Amino acid sequence: MTPGTIVLLHSPLTTASAWGALAEALGPYDVVVPEVTDDDRPPYAGRYVACAALEITRAGARAPVVLVGHGGAGPLLPPVGAAQRAAHRLVGGYVFVDAELPPPAGSSRLDQVGAFGPEFAEALKNGGRFPDEDPPTGVLPRPRDEEFFAEALPMPQDWPDAPCGFLRTSEAYERQAAQARLRGWTVAETAGGHFAAVTDPEATARALTELIAAL
Repeated sequence: MTPGTIVLLHSPLTTASAWGALAEALGPYDVVVPEVTDDDRPPYAGRYVACAALEITRAGARAPVVLVGHGGAGPLLPPVGAAQRAAHRLVGGYVFVDAELPPPAGSSRLDQVGAFGPEFAEALKNGGRFPDEDPPTGVLPRPRDEEFFAEALPMPQDWPDAPCGFLRTSEAYERQAAQARLRGWTVAETAGGHFAAVTDPEATARALTELIAAL
């Protein structure tokens, strides 16, 4: 598909710095990179979604929008998409970049990371990072407490309402990529690690645009 605007949504565990120079590397495409930093109290997910939707509107995003979520933003793509529909803005597709997939209704982030083992979940509750990878220089992490990870995540009943794709940039997310394949999504891979948008924005941009074109 041909997007009107590509929206790059950073994880709630980082800032928009995790996208590095990817927006510039996407060249002629219209790109919006919301910066969400006021989701610092409950409802965390609701505040993130509301702020992202407002930033998308303020930027004058053109339909169809393709919502691209990195890491912890993955589970929030469905409600962000619902906000776009409420604003009468067509969503053309969803892309998960090394991201968690949307969980069943009522699930929390702790439910998701339990698959990585109890030690990993405990580290997160104590201010650890997800995934357990040191971010490159310039990427600002946002440690979270247990309340953030235990919050039930919103999930629209009618999702997905548009084609979905998954871009795996690190081996840590092979489980999620495999789940995406089982769902019949378009799946692609590129190197660079979890923060590939920072370490190799050109290669990440090529992989992302090819994936979007295949949706």
